[in-house]
Amino acid sequence: MTAVPTDAPVLLDLTDGVATITLNRPDAMNSLDIATKELLLETVVRVAEDPAARCVVLTGTGRAFCTGQDLKEHVQLLHNGGSDQLFTTVDQHYNPLVTALAGMEKPVIAAVNGVAAGAGASLAFACDLRILADTAGFNLAFANVALSCDTGASYHLPLLVGRSKAMELLYFPRTVKADEALELGLATTVVPADAFAAEVTSLATRLAAGPTVALGAIRRSVSYAAGVTLAEALELESAMMTKTGATADHAAAVAAFVAKEKPVFEGR
Repeated sequence: MTAVPTDAPVLLDLTDGVATITLNRPDAMNSLDIATKELLLETVVRVAEDPAARCVVLTGTGRAFCTGQDLKEHVQLLHNGGSDQLFTTVDQHYNPLVTALAGMEKPVIAAVNGVAAGAGASLAFACDLRILADTAGFNLAFANVALSCDTGASYHLPLLVGRSKAMELLYFPRTVKADEALELGLATTVVPADAFAAEVTSLATRLAAGPTVALGAIRRSVSYAAGVTLAEALELESAMMTKTGATADHAAAVAAFVAKEKPVFEGR
């Protein structure tokens, strides 16, 4: 991959099969202005299409994971008559971004290093696993600025916590701290801040060494089943079994089982 400038608002590192996407606006709490949204979308699509990226980690620099829409830019656009840009951003940026993040056929981890608010929380909810530092938290802040929810919150949040709790969190925004997030199912695990990076690296490395096609097929099947009948879910399961059964990783796993050895997966 071509190197990304270290002062860019979104950084990308690909090491040992783990593609780490880092929001890099720490002074702005990693909020999303137009330039950041455009680069983030480009980066997510890029790693989704790259077979060398076998696991994706989304994280932030500084004190925040991502605090959603950059409200300073938002106010400037309102004052300067840029309302079209304000609300076309959902279709131009947020919807394609969460679609690419949730739809890629490889594992995705949200490494929530700090507060995740608004669209930032929505992005974390679209990931498969959410590893939280014990200083992190979520805030569904949309109603506080008299806006509806976006970036897939209406879809992913109820899947994680149920409709009733989702409505409560959206109607009455507050910071859900890490320990409560774990109890509610918003967090996969919570670790002390000083152990956070090591935990994320360990989990991402483990997933990147896995059978990527199979993991992607599992991801697709679980997502698809959320909105269809059992018969339709079973039909896709059958197709995904056929697909994964033809992979080199499956053949290697069966051979390793017979030989009583540990399989080595190549992600194909």
